[in-house]
Amino acid sequence: MQLSSLGLGTYLGHPDGDTDARYTEAALAFSVVGGNVFDTAANYRGGHSERALGAAFQAVPRDGFFISTKAGYLPMGDGVTEESQQAWFQRVLAGPGILSAREVMDGCHAITPKYLAHQLELSRGALGVECIDLFHLHNPEHQRPELGPDAFDAVILKAFEACEGFVQQGRIKAFGCATWNGFRVPPEAAEHLSLENLVGLAEKVGGKDHHFRWIQLPLNLAMPEAFAAPTQVIGGQAMTLLQAAQAAGIQVQTSASIMQARILKQMESQRGELEKVFPGCATTPQMALQFTRSCPGVATALCGMSRKAHVLENAVVMNLPKVSESILKGLLHS
Repeated sequence: MQLSSLGLGTYLGHPDGDTDARYTEAALAFSVVGGNVFDTAANYRGGHSERALGAAFQAVPRDGFFISTKAGYLPMGDGVTEESQQAWFQRVLAGPGILSAREVMDGCHAITPKYLAHQLELSRGALGVECIDLFHLHNPEHQRPELGPDAFDAVILKAFEACEGFVQQGRIKAFGCATWNGFRVPPEAAEHLSLENLVGLAEKVGGKDHHFRWIQLPLNLAMPEAFAAPTQVIGGQAMTLLQAAQAAGIQVQTSASIMQARILKQMESQRGELEKVFPGCATTPQMALQFTRSCPGVATALCGMSRKAHVLENAVVMNLPKVSESILKGLLHS
């Protein structure tokens, strides 16, 4: 499948039926205009986001969409039953022996094999698919400062072993790490993730044919580190995350392409200059998306789109030629 250069994200919004209906309508509209990449997570909107996409997928052939989801953060509810977070945790996780309180990091995060398997089954059911294209560990760097490098690597190794098992069982096609800070911060930072190290751990589990195939991280005009900062080291050479991913044969999804609309006001104040850089873009969201999707090494730029109108506006950029790397770098240094 040739993946669309834009993907529909489902992070924001109230966990209610009206928002669900808007996401379902937006997902169907995105499919009609040629978009085929959809991103979600088990905890997004308390499980509502996966179910909203699942409703849309009923009308889309299975070979017509690529779905990535994530597990790591505890939803602390299922969006269906009315109960306290403590009661939900005891009934769903602790009671059945899926996850104990001592296995939860910082009160909100877990990537133990049993928990990942549990979340994957919930996601498959909510999305209405037998096999998920891409299953991410959700912000694994959340655990690294508390565990330290060695213990963290041991946790990742077990998680990767579980994910390789999911592949063999036909429940997922590939796995990855969806991050926020991990790949953007320098090597000395406590949350830093080394792509070279992660690939090495994947090879310990699955050999050269491992299924650790993707990563996800923010990339936008206000957070350009993946494109501009040498946060990674491959073979002793410092390079940007996008360069490192290309060297390692890892594909990249980027999140926060318009930074949840927070960068648009500043862009609007520079609209005249940006129009010269991004021909064919009539709105600032289109310009923001055009920057991210044009960065060399980006497979798909994700953008939250819960309304059909936003889909129709943003989809325009999928038909535009990408901006050259030299122009993008000039924009960052202007």
